[in-house]
Amino acid sequence: MQDEAGRQSRETAEAVARRSYGKLVAFLAARMRDVAGAEDALSDAFATALFDWPRTGIPARPEAWLLTVARRKMLDGIRRRQTAEDAREHLRLMMELNATDGAPIPDDRLGLMFACAHPAIDASIRAPLILQTILGFDAAAIASAFLVSPATMGQRLVRAKNKIKQAGIPFRAPEESELADRLDAVLAAIYATFSEGWSDPEGTETRRRSLAEDGVWLGQLVVSLLPDEPEALGLLSLMLHAEARRGARRNVEGDYVPLAEQDAALWDKHLADRAETLLFRAASIGRIGRYQLEAAVQSAHVARRLTGRTDWAAIEQLYTALSAITGSPVVAINRAIAIAEARSPSAGLAALDALEHDLRLSDYQPYWAARAALHARADEAEEALHAYDRAIGLEADPAVRRFLQKQRGKLSAKDPTAS
Repeated sequence: MQDEAGRQSRETAEAVARRSYGKLVAFLAARMRDVAGAEDALSDAFATALFDWPRTGIPARPEAWLLTVARRKMLDGIRRRQTAEDAREHLRLMMELNATDGAPIPDDRLGLMFACAHPAIDASIRAPLILQTILGFDAAAIASAFLVSPATMGQRLVRAKNKIKQAGIPFRAPEESELADRLDAVLAAIYATFSEGWSDPEGTETRRRSLAEDGVWLGQLVVSLLPDEPEALGLLSLMLHAEARRGARRNVEGDYVPLAEQDAALWDKHLADRAETLLFRAASIGRIGRYQLEAAVQSAHVARRLTGRTDWAAIEQLYTALSAITGSPVVAINRAIAIAEARSPSAGLAALDALEHDLRLSDYQPYWAARAALHARADEAEEALHAYDRAIGLEADPAVRRFLQKQRGKLSAKDPTAS
């Protein structure tokens, strides 16, 4: 019987953690002004629950129970330090925390995300920080997903949390005058989370695959809290469009399938329709931004499932607008590919030539893969083979590398004198 009670307690605690971890941390951190302290107090509360619940029974409101215990542990910690300053802090916390006693737990997660993505926090740690504070990821899991050592990731997370505390970064959404810039940092962190998971298309690395799902979940959270922000809607649309194509990115042998060659019947119609609805909502608000344009590009590709063709002229126009907003060389590469499809390979190559002095692209695989494909289509075999060699050498994904090698092999067979 005790084993059954323990199992039920663990399952309940796990369910609460999945459902409410970020909400509880955000509530405590916003009042304690200390993310790490809030996490520690909540961790202690979960440990207490696993000890108490099998003996005393699972409470009717487990979130409220955990919050009460975490709150008590926070206050006990301050009380033990017993300095005049801490006594004042203790009184302030008692007033703030007890003011909500018995009331529904307010949702401060958006404020916590804005704190994690504050300009004072290094941009490279914002996404991992949101993953840990909102979703409860441990440093080892985050380190694995972002390809750094657990010790390094742990140190970076600790420094970021100390920065939030020492700099007095507020746990709230910014004023409307600064919301656009600050929201972009939150959305960029969420998109970075999604992109890390998207880079494992076969789902062979469970932690990285789950990051794509977590990115979508975070996007849904922001949309639920800021339902009239068009860029939040645009980002969620973009991520859902990408997820809709996940099953078509590899064939049954595990080989890479480029977007233009994917079987549209394999795309997830439900996700694509949700993405379209979100993009329509965003467009109706009348404030166009980066994520809406990127989602519109994906929408133009997905329209092939209905029309049987890709409107490359529209995609070129969207990338032109996106390039004007971002100045991104990655966008410029995609624009060049669209130009090649809408006009001619030589026109696409001319657009790529305009980027050749950008040092950021010298070791960027998609740049060389694009050059290779367009040179091949322009019957410039020698240049194409050189570009393929660069792209193959830079590619880390075995499936994509095999695809590039296969394309190079076709070119060599067609023109043996060029290889």
